[in-house]
Amino acid sequence: MIVDSYFTIERNAAAEFKDRGSKFLGYAFPISTIDEFKSHLQTLKKEHAKAVHHCFAYRLGIDGNVFRSSDDGEPSGTAGKPILGQIDSKGITNVAIVVVRYFGGTLLGVPGLINAYKTTAAFTLQVVPLVKKQVEVKYQLQFDYTRTGEVMQLLKQMQATLLSQDVQLFCEFTIGVSVARLDEFEFRLKELHGVSSKRH
Repeated sequence: MIVDSYFTIERNAAAEFKDRGSKFLGYAFPISTIDEFKSHLQTLKKEHAKAVHHCFAYRLGIDGNVFRSSDDGEPSGTAGKPILGQIDSKGITNVAIVVVRYFGGTLLGVPGLINAYKTTAAFTLQVVPLVKKQVEVKYQLQFDYTRTGEVMQLLKQMQATLLSQDVQLFCEFTIGVSVARLDEFEFRLKELHGVSSKRH
């Protein structure tokens, strides 16, 4: 079965949860690479240098096969897994959640920690809308400037995404076409004379 769409978030979100003096700050980010996630984590570690723990989970890829969770010094299984559980319960991917903990002096115990991390992650995802994204295949189109109108019309009809364009006497477009409409797009493309295409 071809996966032609997936759910994710489009913007950053933050929420806070407190339990017996400890403060848990949740941050959710849309990400498309592990490096993107790492840079978000580094920023938060600098921003919250005095925090005791920076626990996280992320899930990446259209099939959600790339994932990781970290307890960052909390007892095993009390932080990363509950955070990942919230991402999975929403059925979303290309998302990372970091929960920063400031210790309040009282130990919460394993059930308390699981609840705190789970609740913080849930609160964070509650404040950001989920969006459905089409899985797209990238194409590079090259054509003479005089064909621009026809190409733009095709993109509009196919609801394709124009990712980048270099318009000169000879134009080059990078576009994204929904997986569900590939056959139709390929067929229509053949009908356009003077347009060469390369699939990424």
